[in-house]
Amino acid sequence: MSYRKYHRYLTNVIDTDKRLIIWNSKGRKAEILDLYYKGIGSDNCQKIESVAMDGARTYISSTTRYAINALIVYDKFHIVQKLNNTVDEVRKSELNKARKNGDERVVELTHSRQRFVLFKNKKNLTEKQSEHLKVLCEINVPIYKAMLLKESFLEIYNYHKVEDAETVLKEWLTQAETSELTAFQELARSFTDKMNYILNWFKKRISSSISEGFNNKIKRLKRMAYGYRDIDYFRLKIHQHCGLLNPKLAT
Repeated sequence: MSYRKYHRYLTNVIDTDKRLIIWNSKGRKAEILDLYYKGIGSDNCQKIESVAMDGARTYISSTTRYAINALIVYDKFHIVQKLNNTVDEVRKSELNKARKNGDERVVELTHSRQRFVLFKNKKNLTEKQSEHLKVLCEINVPIYKAMLLKESFLEIYNYHKVEDAETVLKEWLTQAETSELTAFQELARSFTDKMNYILNWFKKRISSSISEGFNNKIKRLKRMAYGYRDIDYFRLKIHQHCGLLNPKLAT
């Protein structure tokens, strides 16, 4: 998570069974996560069964090197986040085109205040939002394609067998690569490189979505203190509120 502007990050390791932060350190390079694995020792590293993460190459390389028996799972939560971000890139591109061409109708339907309609699950859309999305897809082909690609990818998670999911995923990758949408073509290349980690979710359905809850808690902690000058003290406060140092655990 980002703890300060100008790309200052903390790496947090969470025990998904205990639902607690068990380790953190400043930075997000592979060498940072290496410190955690070295700290717990090779025997404990070999006992780790699965690790859920956001797909960062640095964390994958470190985990592959030390937790040699662990199943690396590209977390569903972060994949959905990637899909939404890619749809948003298409929206921004179409908004810029509409402004240049003076297409006020498309501008009205794609400006930033309307972008959350593209992110929501169709089941959760209000009647007004559904109508908004329907009109937008009718008048803008790229956004229509982007929404189709997003929805068709999410269908993959309805399958239970890895083999079935793999077949549908490969079909989706082909569709994305031939979609003529640059943002989805780039996403398809990224997903192709990490296909095994995506499919591992069907073998071990664990999630790092809990990390987003902790991130919000940590941000609130930072706001309450109006920021921390000493990063090590801030890390200590994180363990007190979100980790094993929490006094509530003693009761």
